[in-house]
Formats: sequence, structure tokens, C-alpha cells
Amino acid sequence: MSYVIEMNGIRKEFPGIVANDNITLQVKKGEIHALLGENGAGKSTLMNVLFGLYQPEKGEIKVRGEKVNITDPNEANRLGIGMVHQHFMLVEKFNVTENIILGSEPTKGGRINLKKAAKEVAEISKRYGLSVDPYAKVEDISVGMQQRAEILKTLYRGADILIFDEPTAVLTPQEIKELMGIMKTLVAEGKSIIMITHKLKEIKAICDRCTVIRRGVGIGTVDVADTDTQQLANMMVGREVNFKVDKTPAEPKETVLSVKDLTVKDSRGIEMVKSLNLSIRSGEIVGLAGVEGNGQSELIEAITGLKKAESGSIELKGKTLSGLSPRKVTESGIGHIPEDRHKLGLVLNFTVGENIGLQTYYKEPLSKYSILNYKALYEKAEELIKDYDVRTPSAHTQARALSGGNQQKAIIAREVDRSPELLIAAQPTRGLDVGAIETIHKRLIKERDKGRAVLLMSLELDEVLNVSDRIAVIYDGEIVDIVEASETNEQQLGLLMAGGKAKAGESE
Repeated sequence: MSYVIEMNGIRKEFPGIVANDNITLQVKKGEIHALLGENGAGKSTLMNVLFGLYQPEKGEIKVRGEKVNITDPNEANRLGIGMVHQHFMLVEKFNVTENIILGSEPTKGGRINLKKAAKEVAEISKRYGLSVDPYAKVEDISVGMQQRAEILKTLYRGADILIFDEPTAVLTPQEIKELMGIMKTLVAEGKSIIMITHKLKEIKAICDRCTVIRRGVGIGTVDVADTDTQQLANMMVGREVNFKVDKTPAEPKETVLSVKDLTVKDSRGIEMVKSLNLSIRSGEIVGLAGVEGNGQSELIEAITGLKKAESGSIELKGKTLSGLSPRKVTESGIGHIPEDRHKLGLVLNFTVGENIGLQTYYKEPLSKYSILNYKALYEKAEELIKDYDVRTPSAHTQARALSGGNQQKAIIAREVDRSPELLIAAQPTRGLDVGAIETIHKRLIKERDKGRAVLLMSLELDEVLNVSDRIAVIYDGEIVDIVEASETNEQQLGLLMAGGKAKAGESE
């Protein structure tokens, strides 16, 4: 059997950690090959070795049967290997074409021939059904379109082996569907794709074969058609994974959060939340379901003090939160797992320990007389790292060095540990594997069972249905209905999310 890519016995070490331990990966021409593993299993590291960003300590790489030494990404490009990174490598102020040609600009008379490049970009875009405007500014286009620009960048450089690193992590369900269509077009044209993922549904929908890595070690390669999602999950995590959340019926008591007639504008002055009303009681999880961009982010920013409301009131156990700073809101008894972990959840250049202490560093026992007690800070961090299975070489490691999923676990550890009266979890499992998702769902239910109120905002409908007790559907800045999770389904929620009406008697 001849393979388009062969990675044999790859070993990659970092200080204090073996990220890849004797891993073998073999990819056939014209297939979509999944690379599956938990957060921090070593998937991205292995692909960064293939793309020339890292040099392995041991092992060999063959491309189309020839042994190669990939010293840097330019060499990978020369061999026809392109990589679409999870966090896009785009210059926001440049347009799509300028980003695509960056580093390999076509020139005419010593000047960059942007017109020629834009024409080529438009042709490639049309050929693969990418439909991207070559002159659109990156900062003005959607995340899905930015990803297409990244795909175009690899195709422009002549790649026929494409690596996608968690390609659906930041996409809406519609964009995911479109991306899958694009990937199928690419392989139909003779390209080969390696897809780093931990989303089992997507592997079953689009992949031919799947190689599983667990804690840096290769577990095996299977044909996707012959393997069910439960088997894949067990291979990935090394134990039985329960996809259904075990929980007893909620026993809600007093109202914890009361939002009345709330109106919030975005940075452009457009009303995103319109006279919205919502209440959450202790001992219940209320899911907030809606298509992205319908005001859910602005609602959460207003509750947490990150955005000033135009009008209306927000009360926590009868005390008004309106006008309070984010710290005062936090101290009032709110925990916030933000939807953008890099912008709002972490200081990436701080250590994991410092990030875990961000909400309590100025209080005893972490501080005394305004002097930080680093020993106490790191002792507390080590305890939470262990409790929440944050996989990091140590509490002193920079947060940016962790995988996305482990960064998320560190934020969840920090927010849940304070056991706030109201826990707001916005996209808490975005970018997490099934094992970590199961753990986080259990944590949310544990908080509920302690008598806390939980607001869960997620774009994953099965997550909202699985974890919530009641579901509030937001459309065009208003709560259009509130339904019992046990009495609804994806179809009904989808109808409400699109601005339709539920059947009479199904709202609160």
C-alpha cells in the first residue's frame, strides 16, 4: 500500500512532557483521515511536526513514498502540504487577497500585482465552491469566511495535502455543513485531508479512516464505516463514556436572577437586546438557545457588568447589579465562564496558577495587606488542576502553552470553585472532547444540585436539551418562549430559534 503521508515512530518532547511517543500515522491519497484524541492528547503537536513548525526527536516522515526532512512550513508548502490552523493566521486590516499572497506575492515591474492575484483567488474560490470576495477586508467577514480564506491560502500555494486543525470549533451549524461540502469537493479533486478533531458526529459524517491518540500514544487506526461513536469515544478516553447526562428532576426554589425590560446596544449602537425579561431560580439550569447574533452575548455582557444596559433592571437575589463594575458583579455572587476564552477568560502570558487565582488573588489567603502570597496561590492552583484534570506540565506553565480544552478547564475550575449564587456558562464545552464535556456537564449539574442557579448559553442544541431544565429561546433580542427541556425537541427549538411560534400550552 502506498501512502501520500507516512509518519513512522514520531517522538516529540517538550520540557517535562512527551507530547508524541512513538506515533505512526498513514494517510491514503484522496481520503479524509481523522486524527482523534482528547484535549492535550498530542494531535496538534503531531501535525505541527508534519507542517515543519516542530522538529521531532525521533521518527521519519515520508511524503508520496519519499523520505523527507521538513525543516519549516515553507518546506512543507514546497512538498504540497498546507495547514488551516484552529486560530487563524490572518492580518485583520488586510483584505482576503493580501492575506492569501502574503509571503509569496506575485510582482510586476517590482510591484505587487494585486489584480492578477485577486483574479487567481477568485478562480480557485469558484472552483472549490468557497465563494469568498477577494477584496473583502478580513475584519469585516464572518469567522466561516475567514476560515475559507485560510483554505484558499493553502490552495493558492498548490497544496494537495491539507491539514485542518479543529476546523469546526468556531463555526455555526450552517457553516459546519458548508465546510463539509467544501472538504468533499477537495477530495473529489484528488486532495487528501487530515482533520484534527474530537467531534465524533463529524467523523462519522465525513471521514474515511480515523487514527486515535491518547495521552501522546497512538491507540490505533480504524475504518470509520465499521466503527460506532461509542467505540471511538472509548478508544479516545480509555473508558466508557456516557453521552446522556444523568440527572434527577430539578427542584427550583427562590428566584436568583431577575432581568426585567432589559435593552442593550452593541458597539455600533444597534439594539441587540430588546425589553427582555428572564428569571432563573436556585436549583435549576436554564438553557439559552438561539442562532448566533440574536443578542445572547450582549445579554450576558450586561448581566456580568461588561456592557452597560440602555434601560431595564438586573437583580441578583433582590439586589440591583445595574451600573456595577465587573468585579463588583463577581463579588455579588456571579461566576462567568465566557464564550471567548482568549479575550475574556485568560491572560495568556500569565501562568496557569495566576489565571486560576484571577478572581481571588486580592483576598485572603492568597493576599495579606495587599501582598500576594505566591505559595498559597500555587497550592490552591495545584489542588484545582488536580480536581478538574487540567493537563499542564505544571501550575507555573504559561496559559498560552495549554491546549484549548485545558485552557477551558482552568477557567471552569476558577469560576465553579467559588460556588457562586449564579453561574453563567457561555459555550462552556466549545472545543472540548467527549470526556471533558461529560465532566463539565456533571459539574454544572452538581452546582444546580447544591442549590445554585445556572444559565447555560450554547449553540449546541443537543447540549442545551441534555443539560437544561428549562430552555429560554432568544430571537432578535427577545425571549420568544420558555419551554421545559423534557417536553421539547430539536425541531421545535429550531422553529422557535428561527422566529416561529411553538404550539399553545408549551411555554411557561
